[in-house]
Amino acid sequence: METTRSFIDYALARRATLAALFGGRATVTDVCDAHPYLLRAAKYHGEATDEQCPVCRKEPLTRVTYIYGDALGQYSGRIKATRELAELEYEVSEFTVYAVEVCQNCGWNHLRESYVLGHGGHGGQGGQGARGERAHARAAAGGRRVTHSRERALSE
Repeated sequence: METTRSFIDYALARRATLAALFGGRATVTDVCDAHPYLLRAAKYHGEATDEQCPVCRKEPLTRVTYIYGDALGQYSGRIKATRELAELEYEVSEFTVYAVEVCQNCGWNHLRESYVLGHGGHGGQGGQGARGERAHARAAAGGRRVTHSRERALSE
C-alpha cells in the first residue's frame, strides 16, 4: 500500500543554496553547519547513498529519516530506516517523514523531502475522518453532542 501524500521536494531550495555557495554569496561555513547530533545520527543511524557530497565531493551523502506525528505518541521525532516506513504505514494512521541528507566529512546538510504516510484511519475509526472522531467524542461524552472550538467559532 503506497499512501504517500503531501509530498514536498526541496530540490529547488537545495539548488539555490548551492548556487549561492558557488556564486560567492554564501560561505562553506554557512552551508556546512550540521549540528553535532545530526552528524552522530548520520553516523549511527543513517543510510548511505550513491550520491557524492556536492560541496566537498569526498564522501557519499548519508540519508537520515525522521518521523513525526501525534499518532506516534512517544515515538514521534525518532529516526527510522526507509524499510521500516512501509511497516509503519499499516500501523499508524498518519505521520510526517522528513529526509535529510548529510555529509559526515564537511557537515553539508539539507532537507531533501518531506511527505505524509499512514493508512488514514483515526484511532480505529476505520478511516471515518472528522465525523468518526466526533461520533467517538459524542459516545465518550455519554451521547451528548460535543461542540468543538472550531465549530463554536463558525457558528458565532
